[in-house]
Amino acid sequence: MILERKTKILIGLGVVATILLAKLFSIQILDQQYKIDASNNSMVYDIIYPTRGVIYDRNGEILVGNKIAYDIQVTPREVHAFDTLALADALNVSVDFIRDKMAEYKKNSRRIGFQSVTMLKQVPSETYIRFAEIQYKFPGFKGHVRSIRDYPINAGGNLLGYVSEVDADYIRKHEGEYRSGDYAGKTGIEAAREEDLRGEKGYKIYIRDSHNQIKTAYQNGEMDKEAVAGKNITTTIDARLQQYGQELMQNKVGSVVAIEPKTGEILAMVSSPGIDVEMLSDIGQYYNQISNDPYKPMFNRTVQASYPPGSVFKLINGLIGLEEGVLTPDRQYPCNHGYAYTTNRKLGCHGHRSPLNMEEAIMMSCNGYFCYVLKSVLENRKYENVSEAFDVWREYVTSFGLGEKLGSDFPSELGGNVPTSAYYSKVYGRNGWRFSTIVSLSIGQGEIGVTPLQIANLCATVANRGWYITPHIVKDSEGIEIDPKYHERNYTKVDTNEFKKVIHGMWRAVNEPAGAGGTAYAAAVPGLDLCGKTGTAQNPHGADNSVFICFAPQDDPQIAIAAYIENAGFGATWACPIASLMVEQYLTGGIRPERKYVEDRILNANLMPARR
Repeated sequence: MILERKTKILIGLGVVATILLAKLFSIQILDQQYKIDASNNSMVYDIIYPTRGVIYDRNGEILVGNKIAYDIQVTPREVHAFDTLALADALNVSVDFIRDKMAEYKKNSRRIGFQSVTMLKQVPSETYIRFAEIQYKFPGFKGHVRSIRDYPINAGGNLLGYVSEVDADYIRKHEGEYRSGDYAGKTGIEAAREEDLRGEKGYKIYIRDSHNQIKTAYQNGEMDKEAVAGKNITTTIDARLQQYGQELMQNKVGSVVAIEPKTGEILAMVSSPGIDVEMLSDIGQYYNQISNDPYKPMFNRTVQASYPPGSVFKLINGLIGLEEGVLTPDRQYPCNHGYAYTTNRKLGCHGHRSPLNMEEAIMMSCNGYFCYVLKSVLENRKYENVSEAFDVWREYVTSFGLGEKLGSDFPSELGGNVPTSAYYSKVYGRNGWRFSTIVSLSIGQGEIGVTPLQIANLCATVANRGWYITPHIVKDSEGIEIDPKYHERNYTKVDTNEFKKVIHGMWRAVNEPAGAGGTAYAAAVPGLDLCGKTGTAQNPHGADNSVFICFAPQDDPQIAIAAYIENAGFGATWACPIASLMVEQYLTGGIRPERKYVEDRILNANLMPARR
């Protein structure tokens, strides 16, 4: 028995020893990575940065490409005594600049180690060539060639975003992925698709001798790694439409967003004032100028600004009234320059004929009519109280994509706000509020806030007769697969049959002369069959905001668009012509001669007095 136990122990020890020997053989003989790690102090890694992926528009035009840039790098621990004046002359910098940099590197030598750091970025090619000719005189200094972003078309600085060097905080948040000197997309598409666009770094490994001199390639380059270029991205953007929208929005504050209704693809996304693409390739140089601009050009109004939607919201209230059965298209309501919601308070309205049916109310943008509509919805007897009816109303509204993030693939999207009954009960007390308390919601004012992207999506939803595909900015392409949700329809809680009853009112708003009541007659373009809705949203910080949504053609919508211009007054005055010009440009490829005066008026208008 003892002999048998001893035999088992010996066999066990033999198995363990065999496993250990096999592991040691693998580590020391087969797996070169352990050798590399163990001898890191004698090795130099020369990082090869990959070419960043190209960003295309929907038609194959390059929005963001790459061009060569020249940097001067230094490995401080390899630097010997050198002629400071000669180096300064070669690099076209001051002697003090060189001395200050070397003092900084010496101070941080423990952290830097044998790393190469960039001393000068994007030097002119002639400087790089001049330095290359005498580089041998300055051990530890070397020229480095890399690619930087190039922008062939001035189409959407805020949209595209910028690439810049990562800081310590970014490195910490992306542990193991980046190191000092690396670049990453920080905003816009560059940030949203960073993982695809960045590619994979490569490297070459060299052996260093006891005097810290690089002698030869490690194992004849067998352990080197090739860089892998980033993936190309095809966007949904139409570069020429984007560019035209920026021209129209010059010297104006606001947004224009255009969507292809049947796909949810974003055709244009203009935030004004924005960042000119010429600033993007070296954002650090312009950062203070941009950040100190009172109009905040880095603030992307298309997805981050929350505004009251104004009269375009009347479409939703009308559709809810139809679906709830408290409104019929032929039902008429009076309007005597507004709606008196208490004995001494009135929500005003412009002058027009009265009474009106629903089509006429949409065409003339009647405030009084839609006060009656919302009152009927909230005082519907099938609900126990206004609070319950309001919760149902809110469900309808949010089904249009309002009050929460749409889920676009564009970064930094905010959700806006659609108030809840709980909010009003908290403010006014339980049962302390009623329709007259929130009458302003009838016309898209009050506590409701939406982004321009949401307003454009509302227009696409109406154009589609009750459904939308989540707006997105990247298309499926080779090596790039977008989320399946960007192919799925989202239906509202309103029956699709109800939408045609409001669409004709939108058509009449554009195509019936102003004398007949059409508030958007300035948007009419013969042959385009354009449908639209004006809005003038009150602004507590100044003049009213100008709003307009439209789509065309009526029966086969190719484009839906929303224009929102801050402090510009009536929707028909500024937002309306801007949106209609973009629709005409997109559908016909140009502006008709008889509409050139409209284009000239918009292009030459300056609605930013501080910049005159």
